[in-house]
Amino acid sequence: MPASTSQGTSGDPGSGAAPDVFSPARLGPLTLRNRIIKAATFEGMSRKNLATDELVEFHRRAAAGGVGMTTVSYLAVSRDGMGAPNEIHLREEAIPGLRRITEAVHAEGAAVSAQLGHAGAVGAVRGKRTIGPSGGLTPMGTRIHAATAEDIALVTEQFAAGARMLVEAGFDAIELHLGHGYLLSSWLSPRHNRRTDGWGGTLENRARFPRQVARAVRDAVGDAVAVIAKINMADGVPGGLWLDESVPVAKMLEADGALDALELTGGSSLANPMYLFRGEVPLKEFSATLPPGVRQVFQLVVGKRLFKAYPFEEAYFLPYARQFRAALDMPLILLGGINRLDTMQQALAEGFSFVAMGRALLREPDLLNRMQAGKASESLCVHCNKCMTTIYRGTHCVLLTDDAAAG
Repeated sequence: MPASTSQGTSGDPGSGAAPDVFSPARLGPLTLRNRIIKAATFEGMSRKNLATDELVEFHRRAAAGGVGMTTVSYLAVSRDGMGAPNEIHLREEAIPGLRRITEAVHAEGAAVSAQLGHAGAVGAVRGKRTIGPSGGLTPMGTRIHAATAEDIALVTEQFAAGARMLVEAGFDAIELHLGHGYLLSSWLSPRHNRRTDGWGGTLENRARFPRQVARAVRDAVGDAVAVIAKINMADGVPGGLWLDESVPVAKMLEADGALDALELTGGSSLANPMYLFRGEVPLKEFSATLPPGVRQVFQLVVGKRLFKAYPFEEAYFLPYARQFRAALDMPLILLGGINRLDTMQQALAEGFSFVAMGRALLREPDLLNRMQAGKASESLCVHCNKCMTTIYRGTHCVLLTDDAAAG
């Protein structure tokens, strides 16, 4: 196993001189071989809602390329928790395929995490009962049912049950999805949570469900694996969650003691996805993936409203993330446009324990090996975001040939 319970080199802030990005680091009960995590990027490789050979190879290749840990995305706690038709939802049938992924990653010397979540109002799946903190309609016209007390209890248990399955499948870490407008993220957002009962209104009430889930997952797995949460710092939409509330939520989660780290993100898959990605907006390419009947409407109306333009900047979430670093003692994972080795080292110097990379590793799966060997210092990713349009046919960089992407 690449992740052990030995002390290793601390990944915690305040431990002295800035560590090297390729030195080992602790993450809860684990010791990762370095401080770089392959961020969860939906792979689109789960036909029949199960792991495939392509999905196994995708994560084996990431591990072979040098990451300390790769993240399998996205694993729904139930069929109703799915955000896309070809996602894995956790049940006994899914465990053998997931175990193939963990075994392949471990054979390459890396650890492997599973992103666990409930999509809520995000996405469209035929026959899915869509729940959220409050009722309404999604931008695509799907009805949102305000979750009942019974729904909240059921979803909490589904998270716990899913976590137990992931331990059985051999995962080293579980990443709870509290970002991007998914169910627990929408619960935190004053824009979406308009409840007047004990699950809404005050920030403490809006944080109650996500905190309950984090505690249930920790109680379900104990210290067998690391438990982290990917949490929005800002929703990027008017009336949404922002730093004045997201920092206090993070402090609540830290005080609860159920999590080993927070991964800091932002944006809404439902209302403002480019807030997360930044860079070029591949609107034409997105519309080309849609049926002809809705393509023109999407390109002229819906797409322009949803896909706003944000210029790309290196480490674009860093200014917001610094607010969390100043307020918290727990390990933090910096995400968002990290392409350069010196950016990673600077993040560690500022007290972040890990960095997470997505698009850069799609462009160059072996980037970290080349950086460690002194053969590269920066990713070739040009932030065209055309990889976003490949998610339903196997997520990849369009600048790579099929042979290069597979090898």
